[in-house]
Amino acid sequence: MRLIPSRLQTGISAWTGKYLFRLRTAEEGEVFLPQRRIFIVPTRAGLTFGIMLLVLFLCSINYNLSLGFALTFLLASCAIVGMHLTFRNLAYLHLSPGRTAPVFAGEAAQFNLHLHNRRPYERYAIRLAFIADGVSSVPYFTDIAAHAASDVTLSTAALERGWLMAPRIRLQTSFPLGLLQAWAYWQPAMRVLVYPHPEPDSPPLPLTTGEQSDGRGSAGHDDFAGIRAYQAGDSIRHMAWRQIARSNDGALVTKQFEGGAASELALDYRQLPANMNVEQKLSRLTNWVLMAEARGLPYAFRLGQLYLPPAIGPAHQAACLQALALYERAA
Repeated sequence: MRLIPSRLQTGISAWTGKYLFRLRTAEEGEVFLPQRRIFIVPTRAGLTFGIMLLVLFLCSINYNLSLGFALTFLLASCAIVGMHLTFRNLAYLHLSPGRTAPVFAGEAAQFNLHLHNRRPYERYAIRLAFIADGVSSVPYFTDIAAHAASDVTLSTAALERGWLMAPRIRLQTSFPLGLLQAWAYWQPAMRVLVYPHPEPDSPPLPLTTGEQSDGRGSAGHDDFAGIRAYQAGDSIRHMAWRQIARSNDGALVTKQFEGGAASELALDYRQLPANMNVEQKLSRLTNWVLMAEARGLPYAFRLGQLYLPPAIGPAHQAACLQALALYERAA
């Protein structure tokens, strides 16, 4: 049985996050961690240490032990110095987002981060991890030398296609004594594009035999006609590797054929079976794009209002996969 209504609990969490812990929306560019963004509390070991100091102090008063007072104040002084060093280990850092790369649904999305230490002292054992609800990530520990930077990569599972925004990051440290823990929050303005998961066992590519308007095959394989310069979209199977190896400048050339009919490849969302749902269709098209690229076959692509003429290469593949990742689910 809940003692606090869920709406009130949500409101309290939002208030404490905004005003107490100063949680922010996505922050563009480089972020600086001033004193007001650092929080520090005792750890379990620190609480035990504090209780021990209290017991020593009471015993010293009760038995009038001079050495007991000296030991108590010495240990308390060490704890105060440790508190300053713990706070300083995290404060005044400069944080900036790095690059991201697209992934397929089901893989781990990688977020590259940069930590800059522009102070004349080293930073040790800084822990970084995502803390958003429903997000799991492996914590990363790093040391940063004076006037240096450290690159950190945090990963989290990419479960659905589309844009995946970077979850909130918690930076914390308990260096040097482990008696206190300092932490800060950072919400970088980063996102990763998640492609649909490729269908595991897709049927063969939908190759069709087509002819040009003049009745001649556009890229037949019957008779060898000669060598020409490489053009974007040429199949890798038609590369003239011997001539390329013999050339001094390494220029790419392609074998040219005459006659015959060409095998045309068109990947069309509308041609997929009607009994497949949207996600299944996108998954099959994703795998077909990868298969066509692996075989070096130029392919046309149609998805909704988008049509891309036959081509091949990283740019064409990226355009097709991005369209599949961002395709409206309601379509």
